Amino acid sequence: MEYTRLGRTGLSVSRTAFGALPIQRIPEAESTAILRAAYEAGVNFYDTANAYTDSEYKLGQALGDVRKNIVIATKTAPGDIETMERRLEQSLRMLKTDYIDIYQLHCAPKVYRPGEEDGVYDWLLRQKKAGTIRHIALTAHRITVAEEALESGLYDTLQYPFSVLAGEREIALVQRAAQLDVGFIAMKAMAGGLIRHPAVTFAFLRQYPQVVPIYGIQRMRELREWLALEENPPRWDEEMQRLAAEEKASLGGDFCRSCGYCMPCPQGIEIPNAARISLLMTRAPYQPYLTAEWQAEMQKIRNCTGCRRCTAHCPYSLEIPRLLREQLAWYENFCQEHSAELG
Repeated sequence: MEYTRLGRTGLSVSRTAFGALPIQRIPEAESTAILRAAYEAGVNFYDTANAYTDSEYKLGQALGDVRKNIVIATKTAPGDIETMERRLEQSLRMLKTDYIDIYQLHCAPKVYRPGEEDGVYDWLLRQKKAGTIRHIALTAHRITVAEEALESGLYDTLQYPFSVLAGEREIALVQRAAQLDVGFIAMKAMAGGLIRHPAVTFAFLRQYPQVVPIYGIQRMRELREWLALEENPPRWDEEMQRLAAEEKASLGGDFCRSCGYCMPCPQGIEIPNAARISLLMTRAPYQPYLTAEWQAEMQKIRNCTGCRRCTAHCPYSLEIPRLLREQLAWYENFCQEHSAELG
């Protein structure tokens, strides 16, 4: 396992890190087995959030006895101080710890600063002084917020989407983080599961020693795949660059990253998957999406009222109602072409 220094935190963390959002979807016995296997393989950095239902609890149950050997990053949505206080207490309890290594403002809509009326940053400073958190950090989906956070000097790490799909501005963000000695945690390294070649993203990210990707892991085979790449790291050679160009071309333009900030939908539409169903069905086995249940889910798009709540919350400014209509038309055409396979 290769390790790197996470910016000015000084923490030595595994360059293959564990994104714990997906473990909320699996039974505790299964999550415990995966987390212990990751730990025993040398993974020492785990990222979760109090918004990820029972993810913190499962992490605490699996790794509470080796707490001193791991680095934990968790998140809380900025808000009123009483609520933040309650969430921090819950995170500590669920994680079976008395301190958080990296405490992140979750999907921050702005850069919080000392002395502001909301008191968010001042509260973080008090928690740091008390020892309940060790490093103040921020996650963002809007690059303007990410850029401002870096330049503010107020945050020890920044978490932002970064993958082989990154453009010049995102690469400049990573380079600036290195100049400022701010740890960079890469979320969405697989673009919400849409990148087809894990080795391509792995090789691309290894060009940036200060970048620590948190790979979302839900199955043991996924963990083993990342560990195998760690054991024999692929080089960023011409073949990898060719595959990367294919990924970029096939995902060019507007596509849903499945961040989920558009949810819940007042009409019950499962937006993160419905808005990218054509990508899901052409980049992975399509049969699971031909069931009667999925057909019913997609038909909910017809109930869209155009309220635009989803677009207001989308950090990528996607025109979601339009995307949903286009995806429904594509899906219905696909189902018609594969009518013999419908359940």
